[in-house]
Amino acid sequence: MINERFLQKAEECKPELHHETVTVPGNGEPMKAGAEAVFDFGNHYVGYLSVDFGYEGHHPDAPLYFQIQFAEIKDELNQNPAEYHGWISKSWIQEEKIHFDEVPGICALPRRYAFRYVKIKILSVSDNYSVIINSLSADTVTSAKDDQLRYPVLPEEDRKLYEVSARTLRSCMQEVFEDGPKRDRRLWLGDLRLEAIANYETYRNYDLVKRCLYLFAGTTLEEGRLSNNLFLYPKPECDFQTMFDYTLFYINTQWDYYCAAKDLETLRELEPVCETQHRLLKEYFGKDGLLDMEKAGNVFIDWNFSLDKQASGQAVYIYAMNDLLKIQKELHKDTGELEDEIRRLSEASMKLFDEEKGLFVSGPNRQVSYMSQIWMILAGVVKDKDAREILERVEKTPDAVTMNSPYAYHHYIQALIDAGLKDKAYAKMKEYWGGMLKMGADTFWELYNPEDPGVSPYGGIIVHSFCHAWSCTPAYFLNKYFAD
Repeated sequence: MINERFLQKAEECKPELHHETVTVPGNGEPMKAGAEAVFDFGNHYVGYLSVDFGYEGHHPDAPLYFQIQFAEIKDELNQNPAEYHGWISKSWIQEEKIHFDEVPGICALPRRYAFRYVKIKILSVSDNYSVIINSLSADTVTSAKDDQLRYPVLPEEDRKLYEVSARTLRSCMQEVFEDGPKRDRRLWLGDLRLEAIANYETYRNYDLVKRCLYLFAGTTLEEGRLSNNLFLYPKPECDFQTMFDYTLFYINTQWDYYCAAKDLETLRELEPVCETQHRLLKEYFGKDGLLDMEKAGNVFIDWNFSLDKQASGQAVYIYAMNDLLKIQKELHKDTGELEDEIRRLSEASMKLFDEEKGLFVSGPNRQVSYMSQIWMILAGVVKDKDAREILERVEKTPDAVTMNSPYAYHHYIQALIDAGLKDKAYAKMKEYWGGMLKMGADTFWELYNPEDPGVSPYGGIIVHSFCHAWSCTPAYFLNKYFAD
């Protein structure tokens, strides 16, 4: 379903992209077929690469044929693209094989890349000349305005954490808040929510959030259900996929935007979109007040195939309804039924609390996981002392299913803060994201499991996003909760 008026409002908020040229010197060495060289741009960039080729010997009498590979982290260059057979399309692998006819000259690649490292391998060249790489230049792009970036007063040890977090967000701020500038380069609802709150504490580009809200509202599935992600070209179009939790997060993103921008007009205009999600998804609960997972379908929560998501999904719904209640109260609507629903589902959630374990369980096998506890706390089902005891107890439960992604860890940090464990939240944040820094991260990654840093749900790290939207929130936490 297309709402042209909403799409027009989104277009009015389309940002200007800011360009900066970054150049590194070439190797200056004559190269024949089989020779290769790696170039380090010194930091992570998103943009368009040009290579200035020269030559030595006789005038070039045949095209240069070369391979170029881009990498966000150096280890990607050690991966053989031919050996990747995962379920994510290998077309996301950042490599090209190019015939270039105009040596000497500048070869400008038309596609946008996300990278720090560039490897060039000469595949074929005439015997009559050798190729020389004079320099490489990147035309970098972002819609983030560097002069708008807030620099909070932080201890020296936290500045790197803040800067890498902000750079992660900066790279993802393009014409929309992309989930990752390498892959998928789309607008995803779950990522948008976290990017938006980080943006409010850093670059404060409110119009970019507004644009994304209107894009989702302007391109819905049947009955007005929101997709989990959107394509922008050749025209805005929603994906066919839905995720129960991602759909609900539109409501939270709308409320967070209003709290930051005080844009009552947008809140009033988009509240019906929020209410439509409520109307559609409340039908997924049984008479016992518990989420029916067959009806709910795909629930994300974390990149963890062993995670049972009923308890988390139940709590995410309540979490979203808490913000819908705030929206409707702000607009002076009758909220009696919604308040009753929140109360009923919160009480029903306690059926998932195992008194003997002192923890929430999920699904037919009564699984204990960190995420079930985290989301029940974020939803306000348990609070204060009870919340603190649950978080301490789950840490002492050896078989509790743990977390795999920065997305999950964000919610863990927030739950610790909400439970009054602010010092512990700070320590856990530094320990987790600091682990990526110790591994040389210039931007924060899509996936990071300290126990298994090479874990991949895709079948290989060569398609991983090592600059990913949902990893950018240390800047949010540092500025909002821990800065002087």
